[in-house]
Amino acid sequence: MADFLTGAALFVLAVTALGLFKVLRSELAVERMMSVQLLGTGAAAAVLLLGAASNSPAMTDVALLLMLLAAFSCAAFTLGQSGSPSDASEQAEDKP
Repeated sequence: MADFLTGAALFVLAVTALGLFKVLRSELAVERMMSVQLLGTGAAAAVLLLGAASNSPAMTDVALLLMLLAAFSCAAFTLGQSGSPSDASEQAEDKP
């Protein structure tokens, strides 16, 4: 069973590597952010699978930390993107 879980973790890491390739090739910020979200989710899934394969309960904490970092980065990106176009045009109109 440990071999199957390790193989599944390697598969998840391979798919996540394809997401990293998308991060490097993309020109749109939204696509890059979604790829970063995929990286966080894929890394957490791989850590959970490897933790189950090695019977290590500490891996769950690492996976939760990765998921939190991915969620916080997505939230920070959303907050940064929500006010930029309209705020910039309003500030330009206010200046003489």
